[in-house]
Amino acid sequence: MTFKSKLMGAVAATAMLAGAQSATAEITVGYFLEWPMPFQFAKETGMYEEAMGTKVNWVSFDTGTAMSAAMASGDVQMSVSQGVPPFVVATSAGQDLQVVDVAVSYADNDNCVVRADLEIDGSSAGEMAGKKVAVPLGTAAHYGFLRQMDHFGIDVGGLEVVDMAPAEGEAALSQGSVDMACGWGGALRRMLGSGNVLLTGAEKTELGILTFDVTSAPTGYVAENSDEVAAFLAVTAAANAMWADEANHAKMLPVIAKDAGMSEDDAKATLAGFVFPTVEEQLSEAWLEGAAVAHMKGVADVFVASGSIDAAKASYDDNVNIGPLSQ
Repeated sequence: MTFKSKLMGAVAATAMLAGAQSATAEITVGYFLEWPMPFQFAKETGMYEEAMGTKVNWVSFDTGTAMSAAMASGDVQMSVSQGVPPFVVATSAGQDLQVVDVAVSYADNDNCVVRADLEIDGSSAGEMAGKKVAVPLGTAAHYGFLRQMDHFGIDVGGLEVVDMAPAEGEAALSQGSVDMACGWGGALRRMLGSGNVLLTGAEKTELGILTFDVTSAPTGYVAENSDEVAAFLAVTAAANAMWADEANHAKMLPVIAKDAGMSEDDAKATLAGFVFPTVEEQLSEAWLEGAAVAHMKGVADVFVASGSIDAAKASYDDNVNIGPLSQ
């Protein structure tokens, strides 16, 4: 039995349980470059189309806020690995989106980096007052930035905050145009060549600064195509399960790295900081049945307090739909 047939066997079993039958001729799915994940192996080898019977078009984005805009326009039906903060910003503003799975959990792959020549670290973070910071507003990096500044007692109003996508922020940091830049993935890895973080991933997690992404979709699309969504999630889960076995890394890594636009070494290093919760884990109180929803409310409240959004919803329960994943 070939490597692909093993994976597709697992997918077919799950899709059969879901009773998946394609409701659309084709869909478009958003994702990030320089953000390597197991689903990209399935993406590049045609496994989604094989399991769903639907043509899947893929489009890359720089930020999760851009994903929200594309889903609002109807150009994109699902987004893989959208950050919780941009999801919360969109839904707080009234956009009808739902989380359908937890795509990835990460703490060291999203952070802010201070320019090295400033010689500022966690013990001297107060010296950030008045500095210029590049932040992709409305994203996970923005949320993490706000939480870190609050932890260190730094008034964000006293900082010069400029809205920059991670790649732009990295370039500005390396050129000395900003004092700190926030981002993720390949951009963050390059930022670290120009400076240092104030808090490590472990330190952020200990403070309750969670960092995870979701697969999201418009509520109407999920309602009308729940079996199709279930089949898509089945492929993703199967790819994650294959990656969990290190024996499969040699076959999967080159494909994932190429699709992510990265070297194999860089992709491997990034993946080492990722955790892909199993379906069972996702359907627990630790994630979609409890903690994840509470986290969304916490993110919204932080954004309201900072003036980034006007108001938070009373609850984000209706923005999580575990139906397709449960299938």
